[in-house]
Amino acid sequence: YRREIEECLAFLEKQGVQGWANVDRLVLRRYLAWLNSRGYVKASVARRLSELRSFGHFLVREEVVRTNPFRSVSSPKVPKHLPIPLSVPETVALLSAPDRTRPQGLRDCAILEILYGGGLRVSELAGLSLDCIDWQRNELHVWGKGAKERVVLLGKPAMAALRVYIEKGRPHLLPVATANALFLNRSGGRLTTRSVMNILKKYSQLAGLEKRVTPHTLRHTFATHLLDGGADLRSVQELLGHARLATTQVYTH
Repeated sequence: YRREIEECLAFLEKQGVQGWANVDRLVLRRYLAWLNSRGYVKASVARRLSELRSFGHFLVREEVVRTNPFRSVSSPKVPKHLPIPLSVPETVALLSAPDRTRPQGLRDCAILEILYGGGLRVSELAGLSLDCIDWQRNELHVWGKGAKERVVLLGKPAMAALRVYIEKGRPHLLPVATANALFLNRSGGRLTTRSVMNILKKYSQLAGLEKRVTPHTLRHTFATHLLDGGADLRSVQELLGHARLATTQVYTH
């Protein structure tokens, strides 16, 4: 951030800007045009402008300036790129990839089934503990964005994979009997979000999938298959834990 902010300040100096009072909309638009001329994509331009606004906020807080000089221009609209959902055959191939004869394979099978069958965010999955499971109602209680608790519904395949993992796989990964984390690594610690991403990468390659598969790909696939199967948008919104229906509508495109 510091390097990119200094780069902007050097540009302003070359433009003859003498002080903060001279940092106006016109000179900042020239800076954005300069970034565009150098081939920066909209996301990079938006990030740099965000850095500068934070820097401007710092200047106000330190009483160097009275108002943030970088607030005079708006960020470029960054197009949102949704992951391409998996087809049903691709999903079946992915879910069938783990080796169920090994403890880690049982764990990975449960992870894939829950990500697809429940539409969880990767942070929600990594944060699961044993007491999050409601076996009677086939539900998971997870903490979503903004520390909001939500209920995730699971089907029979996901619940079955979860039970087999807990009974036959998890004990082999557990050096300490008191650990409460649901998904464990080889050392018996809680599995990280990075590890979950690597697990998906591994099995997508084993399944022969050409698409890049991330936890969000499975969340998107979950929503897409629900809509394809006739679920209404409000139900999908509830299942995904979206606060706004407009966010869920993105999944219809």
